[in-house]
Amino acid sequence: MPEVIFTIQLPDGLTKKCYSPSTVVLDHFRRGEEMSVAEFAARSRKAFPAASERVRAKFGFACSSAAAQLANIEEWTRTYANDAKIRILPI
Repeated sequence: MPEVIFTIQLPDGLTKKCYSPSTVVLDHFRRGEEMSVAEFAARSRKAFPAASERVRAKFGFACSSAAAQLANIEEWTRTYANDAKIRILPI
């Protein structure tokens, strides 16, 4: 199953790598896209469980890495205002 690693730039300029076990995240995020923290969190809550479900469909078990990535995103975004901006860097 093709994995996707992409980078986000947080509102304070820090960058973080994000891992998905499936290309389904490409349906939710595009390189260069800028969105609010709230929007990024909302899309992540759809993208990463969907990626995990693709793993389940293929291998019979969910992807714990996708769940861990979503947990990290929830932690990162909690420290910023909902309307602050996140940018999607290389995908």
